[in-house]
Amino acid sequence: MPGNQHDSVPSSRRRSAKLSSQRPIGFFASLKTELSVLIVISTAIAFVMAWFLLKFGWSGWIAMPLTLVVALGITYFFSRGMIAPLRQMRDAAEGMADGDYSVRVSIGTDSNDEIGQLARSFNEMAEELQHADQMRSDMIANVSHELRTPVSALQAMLENLADNVVEPTPANLERILDQTHRLSDLIAFLLDLSRMEAGAASLQVERFDFAEFIDETLEPLEIADAGHAHDIEVHIEPGIMLEGDQDRLRQLFTNIISNALKHSADDTSVLIEARDDKEQGTVVTNVVNFGSQIPDEARSDIFRRFVKGKTGPGTESGGTGLGLSIARWAAQLHGGTVKVVNDMRGANFEIVLPKYHVAQ
Repeated sequence: MPGNQHDSVPSSRRRSAKLSSQRPIGFFASLKTELSVLIVISTAIAFVMAWFLLKFGWSGWIAMPLTLVVALGITYFFSRGMIAPLRQMRDAAEGMADGDYSVRVSIGTDSNDEIGQLARSFNEMAEELQHADQMRSDMIANVSHELRTPVSALQAMLENLADNVVEPTPANLERILDQTHRLSDLIAFLLDLSRMEAGAASLQVERFDFAEFIDETLEPLEIADAGHAHDIEVHIEPGIMLEGDQDRLRQLFTNIISNALKHSADDTSVLIEARDDKEQGTVVTNVVNFGSQIPDEARSDIFRRFVKGKTGPGTESGGTGLGLSIARWAAQLHGGTVKVVNDMRGANFEIVLPKYHVAQ
């Protein structure tokens, strides 16, 4: 598995990439300033040393080479500390080329120059690459599992029907239909994921009434949610008109609202509010799941692909882990955003879309 590839990387290389950086003058904000300080220090020490040696009767042929050696030694000591992160980045890059994305460059908090900034940016890049590599390694397992479940269920049901073990009653056929819907939804998610990866999406932009759009979006969700008795409260300012691709936007709102329903206890409410922000030229929609909260540290992770939410302590939602990622993608296609905002009432997903479509 990719996640274990770092075991093949020599341990000496990994250790060298994790050594602490000792940077004697790394607290300056500019590498040029550090080099200037280094030159001044070396020159001053060499001058004072040469003056003392000559004062105490040393021959110039001995004093000058000795002074030069000391100056070079000081310069080497300080410069070695200055470029320590560069050596670490070299070793870390070699480790990453071999599949070890866990390597990091250790850089002190007082390193404010360009090398320190580069080291921090390198660590951020390594973190993203490690996450992407983990997502790729998880993707095959996740997709295989998600596809196997409905396919196995369909196969078992159809075999029972073919062997006359069960009767083709409306209830049995309904269960088969549910599995085909689940399989169809998963395939649609994967197709959308491939479009996201390719950055390709054609939009059929039209102008439409936002309140009517939300009503049409809610209709199938309310039917599917009938057994949970959720009360969906809708408060939308009248007269809001929006430009966009209704199919893509329906993906956005369906995924966000169904996520709120999935994470709401039975017999509770889900609130949908929408207002026209005339100053910003946007439509702001809030979907609030009363009662539950999303920790601050998890609010960005839930929009990553194949990251599944929790319906309870230690319990995954059972979804594909793609819905919120596709929702964010659909919002970005329209120049909008979707994020979790602070709300004492519960998890609040805020969707901001421009009223007038601008080609991306």
